[in-house]
Amino acid sequence: MPKLTVDGIEVEVPAGATVLQACEAAGKEIPRFCYHERLSIAGNCRMCLVEVKPGPPKPQASCALPAGEGQEIRTDSEMVKKAREGVMEFLLINHPLDCPICDQGGECDLQDQAMGYGRGHSRYDENKRAVTEKYMGPLIKTVMTRCIHCTRCVRFSEEIAGVDEIGALYRGENMQITTYLEHAAKHELSANVIDLCPVGALTSRPYAFEARPWELKKTLSIDVSDAVGANIRVDSRGREVLRVLPRTNDDVNEEWISDKARYQVEGLTRRRLDKVWIRRKENGGAGKLEAASWNDAFAAIAAVKPGSSVAAVAGDLLDCETMFAAKKLVNALGSDLLEGRQTGMAYDTSNLAGVNFNSTFAGIEKADAILIVGSNLRWEAPLVNVRLRKAAKAGAKIFVIGPVWEPTYAATFLGADVAVLDKLTADVEEAMSKAERPAIILGGGGLVAGAHAKALDLAAKWKLVRDGWNGFNVLHFSAARMGGLMLGFAQTGGMADLVKAQPKLLLALGADEVDFSAFAGSLKVYIGHHGDKGAHAADIVLPGSAFTEKAGTYVNTEGRVQFADKAVFAPGDAREDWTILRALADALGVSVGFDSFVELQAAMIAEVPALGEEGLADYGQKLPKLKGDKLGGEIRYPIKDFYLTNPIARASGTMQQCSAELLHGDELAEAAE
Repeated sequence: MPKLTVDGIEVEVPAGATVLQACEAAGKEIPRFCYHERLSIAGNCRMCLVEVKPGPPKPQASCALPAGEGQEIRTDSEMVKKAREGVMEFLLINHPLDCPICDQGGECDLQDQAMGYGRGHSRYDENKRAVTEKYMGPLIKTVMTRCIHCTRCVRFSEEIAGVDEIGALYRGENMQITTYLEHAAKHELSANVIDLCPVGALTSRPYAFEARPWELKKTLSIDVSDAVGANIRVDSRGREVLRVLPRTNDDVNEEWISDKARYQVEGLTRRRLDKVWIRRKENGGAGKLEAASWNDAFAAIAAVKPGSSVAAVAGDLLDCETMFAAKKLVNALGSDLLEGRQTGMAYDTSNLAGVNFNSTFAGIEKADAILIVGSNLRWEAPLVNVRLRKAAKAGAKIFVIGPVWEPTYAATFLGADVAVLDKLTADVEEAMSKAERPAIILGGGGLVAGAHAKALDLAAKWKLVRDGWNGFNVLHFSAARMGGLMLGFAQTGGMADLVKAQPKLLLALGADEVDFSAFAGSLKVYIGHHGDKGAHAADIVLPGSAFTEKAGTYVNTEGRVQFADKAVFAPGDAREDWTILRALADALGVSVGFDSFVELQAAMIAEVPALGEEGLADYGQKLPKLKGDKLGGEIRYPIKDFYLTNPIARASGTMQQCSAELLHGDELAEAAE
């Protein structure tokens, strides 16, 4: 490990570190535009200049210079100061004076560094160049005259997303960053370039001219658009969420989020349930929903006198506290009919290690042979797909069983029929059996096709569980799934058990994917936040809170327990879900054992201690052995449209536009049309 001095401070850095990293280790701030910790080194903005001895008597780009033994580095000499002023002067030669109308204002690297390292005036008086705007789709707004050619967006698209959609045309002063033929960027992580852009060249199209950063309240939260549990920051003003940004968590999402996680929140203000509705049935017809009071609704539910004939179905976006409150209510009434797998999946949940992503997201990067069964990772978990791309770059062999989709790395598709698992080719067997860290990823399509038992057999055969490694992974696509399984929201036969029981009272907790026609004889009470499929099928609608409107605990598909804070208040008469269930307990004449959120959380943690500690829950390493039926039948992926998977996303105009334009090829309609 080389030792060197930075402004008289001696530091020791790992072999292979750059001078810029050495300066940061010494606590020195180095300005930069092109350098980014997660991207390859470009060395093209020249803002990170430092003076290095021994070496030529000139400033050198610290991001591309290896740190060496005995170097003396100066970051504050007159030479460095003058060089940085010169670089900033060059960068501002063509940059327009757009700050008052630029969405990047207030959080712009160019503004900050011009103030900190610039001259304060320019000696250049020629005309500034202008660049025509580029169309990059419904999410990214471009003002390419502001571009300083740092190429962060190009490197992100190629290296992280694995999609060669953004590049540079022409040379010198004529250079322009654009998408191929100015088509929209179509991958699931495209809007991360907005965060990466150090100037206002790439900004958020839906968020354009909405707010300045100092107006916003910032709340730490967890993304519920999939089961990855990406760490996010919710920025709100008043009672409205205006945007979502990623938070850095190297174990989960690094510093990226999917486009759906970022933009579905627009749907939080649309199609909202903000009052109580009761379906009035007259003359034997289906009846129509009419506005009512909370007391009327509770009286109507109590009038059913369900006794122990009650069931609860948890939706995909629920927090653990809501599910626990529902469980206590159902148990207090003498029932244990709880289910969270709305679409009918019925896999074994007796051992949660058998349905967990045991490798962890960071760990899957180290796998050297991976078999994916029934999962389109780009749609079900785009951030896990980024990890698999890293594994593939490191030499991992990746095989996929299921219909063909477009991976961002080299992968061999073995067929769409689940029976392929029974007759794997010799090269697959060899790669998996000889790998040091083999892994299986079983997705929702594989679970529906009945591949769970066979995948566990292969895990035992290939010794996926070994010292320091567990390569058996189940990839869920619902944010509430693992939390629900920990709380017992799973019947042996799945939803079929609830249909068979035909409960008098069915509580649908934000459950919008259920086939409610199977419960014709039940009083269907929907507790949720959007007028989606569940509300349309319900007899009584009780307005609840979305994930940004309540504090709660979430467990991602790798069993990581995480906590989200409340950002805004729910609209109208909507209430936090646990308060609705607590009031419903009084109406039904039972006790649930809590009167406040703190008491509810304490009771939940007492019953499931793992939910009280943020971090990976310990499900053990031992995998179950299951009896499975003979395999056969084509795998079908559970997600048909990446942008419209939940009621919040379906209410978002931006997500609808993405679906229409990026997936279905619809042309962007102009206002006059």
